[in-house]
Amino acid sequence: MNIQCIWQAATHNAFTDLIAWQDALWCVFREGSAHVSADGAFRLLRSIDQGQHWQSVALITHPSADLRDAKFSLLTDGRLMLYGAGALHDNSQQSHQSFAWFSVDGLYWSDAVTIGEPNIWIWRLNWQQHQGLALGYKCGGEPRFVRAYTTENGIDFQPITPDIYSSSYANESGLVFATDGTALCLLRRDPEHGLFGQAKPPYNEWHWQDIGCRIGGPQWLALADGRLLACVRLYDERIRTSLCWVDRHSGQLTEWQALPSGGDCSYAGMVLQDKQLYISYYSSHEGQSRIYLATLLL
Repeated sequence: MNIQCIWQAATHNAFTDLIAWQDALWCVFREGSAHVSADGAFRLLRSIDQGQHWQSVALITHPSADLRDAKFSLLTDGRLMLYGAGALHDNSQQSHQSFAWFSVDGLYWSDAVTIGEPNIWIWRLNWQQHQGLALGYKCGGEPRFVRAYTTENGIDFQPITPDIYSSSYANESGLVFATDGTALCLLRRDPEHGLFGQAKPPYNEWHWQDIGCRIGGPQWLALADGRLLACVRLYDERIRTSLCWVDRHSGQLTEWQALPSGGDCSYAGMVLQDKQLYISYYSSHEGQSRIYLATLLL
């Protein structure tokens, strides 16, 4: 495994995502003066040499919000979508709003487009053919729930059901599809153990299993051989960012490899090209919160 720090320019650098697009790797993350601060913005980096060198290509800001937890999605028309939530400076009417931006080259981006419902944090979007499935969670107080949406364009999000989980405080999610179209969800709960969820189309009935531990910032991949590989924050013994296997039948999570990390950390992006796995994440184990890239052969 190779580990390199790819960005540390801001006081606080965190919450990453990673995608392979247009013969390059693209990494996005939040930078600001603190973990929570009014000046949160999305920094985009590009690497044209398989992650060896990185160049800043864009900085996305919003005049009315602290931007948080940026993520990529590749639309069916080939455009790149960037989305995340804004913690609004004026929270007299609502506290959060999800936004999206669109680009044909990754360098120049559209204005922010409001997506989803007020106070619903659209956390994860994935595509099954030409239909997008998104999961968002309610923030800003009770009631707490996770809601599933469908979208065809990354702008209009239609709720599938009132909620897919509401028994406790669940929030962040990882979302992949099995070969038969079944949606698989890795769901964070606080302070309880995370959950492994499954739903067949039209994704209105979900089955949940306890994964056996508490997690944060879940992201994962379904490998060609059917295995499920996740990158999460673990809380037992010491807080760390780790690669873990998720059992497809029991939902149990088994730690495989811990990445150099500690404290304020995790929130990975994952890209698999052939057998080369690229993982972006952040960590504060060296003091300042920095962005790292791990590469390894599976």
